[in-house]
Amino acid sequence: MPASANDLTDAEFHRLYGAWAGRGPADVATLFADYGRPWWIAGGWAIEAFTGVRRAHEDCDPSILRTDLPRLRRLVRGRYDVWTATRGALRPVLDLTPAGEEDLPEACGQVWLRPSWDQPWEYDVLLAPGDARTWVYRRDPSMTMPMREALWRKDGIPYLQPQIQLLYKAPGLRSKDQADFDATLPLLDARQRAWLAEALRRTRPGHPWLDRL
Repeated sequence: MPASANDLTDAEFHRLYGAWAGRGPADVATLFADYGRPWWIAGGWAIEAFTGVRRAHEDCDPSILRTDLPRLRRLVRGRYDVWTATRGALRPVLDLTPAGEEDLPEACGQVWLRPSWDQPWEYDVLLAPGDARTWVYRRDPSMTMPMREALWRKDGIPYLQPQIQLLYKAPGLRSKDQADFDATLPLLDARQRAWLAEALRRTRPGHPWLDRL
C-alpha cells in the first residue's frame, strides 16, 4: 500500500489528484522574473542540470523560503490557485484567510499551483526553512550552509547543489533516486562528496550510498 502521494504510480496519482503539466526550469524563471526574493530549482531538474543526463520528470519543483509564501501568493494572484499539499491531503489557500505562515498546516512543506480546478497542476513549490542568507536542512535544522554556497547557476537559473539534492533523495531510495545518485556521483568534487558522506552518516547511518562515497 503506498505510504504517500510520492509512492503512487503515475496512473494512480493522475486518477486521484489529476495530471501535471510539463513545466521546466525556463518556465519557472519566467514565472519568478518579478519575484524579488530567493528561489531555486530542486528535485530531478536540479540533478539533470548538473549531470546533463536526461531523465523523466513528473513535475517541476521550484523552491522558496517558507516565510515568503505571502509574496508568492501576490505574484501568482489571478493566474494560479494555491493549494497546500500535506501528507496527501490538498486544501486551497483562500484569499479570505490571512496570508502567511498561519495559513499552512504545521506539517506542510509544499504548495501546488494550477490555474483552475479543471486544468493540470503546473508547479510543486517547496517551502524551505532558513532565510535569504542561510540554507537549512528541513529534516535536521541544525544542518545549515550559507545560501550562496547551497545554490549554483546554469543559464542564469539557480539550482540546489547536487550533494544537497541527493541528501533529500537518500531516504526514499526509489529506482529514480538511485539512478540520480549513479549519474551524479562521478561528477562530484572531493568537497561535495565529503559533505554528502558526513550528512548521510549524521542523518542516515548505514545508508548504502556511504560505501561508494
